[in-house]
Amino acid sequence: MRKEQFQTLLQFFKALADESRLKIVGILANQECSVEELAVLLQLKEPTVSHHLSKLKELNLVTMRPEGNSRFYQLDSEVLQNLSQEIFTPEKMASLIEDVDVAAWESKVLKNYLESDSKNIEEVPRLKEIPASRKKRLVILKWLASKFDEGVQYPERVVNETLQLYHPDYATLRRELIGYKLMTREEGVYWRI
Repeated sequence: MRKEQFQTLLQFFKALADESRLKIVGILANQECSVEELAVLLQLKEPTVSHHLSKLKELNLVTMRPEGNSRFYQLDSEVLQNLSQEIFTPEKMASLIEDVDVAAWESKVLKNYLESDSKNIEEVPRLKEIPASRKKRLVILKWLASKFDEGVQYPERVVNETLQLYHPDYATLRRELIGYKLMTREEGVYWRI
């Protein structure tokens, strides 16, 4: 997401993080109103309503039409639709975390569940226990799956020996790798998916 889109999104949420402004948007989505009408409907003072309208106008969510001495406000649904199409897509929302280390949580899980002798670099890190939490177990299983090369077929004996390096309950780990679809099995032969 571009920086200006991010700032627009941030301003949008800040502007609508106020109950009165949300109500104003709701009212103006249905009808055109003056500041005086909005003040009566929301039981607010006119200067307060004007302040809220100015915040909404900064985002171009509200349009104003003069009529004599009065000004009438209405929600600009086209701007709202454009925002929705340009910024509120799953891809754009997912890009909000571009500068977030998404692997940090997985690293923490691995650190908590693996034990190794930091003095002996060649020692294989052992799994302290198989996590009960499905989400944490998946992190461990992905890590274990990475110990097998893609495109290589392994006999069950080799899979068992490899998994036993990391935890004595290799049978459970083997079944879990299959269950989580990280590996597949056919006639005693296993391979990474």
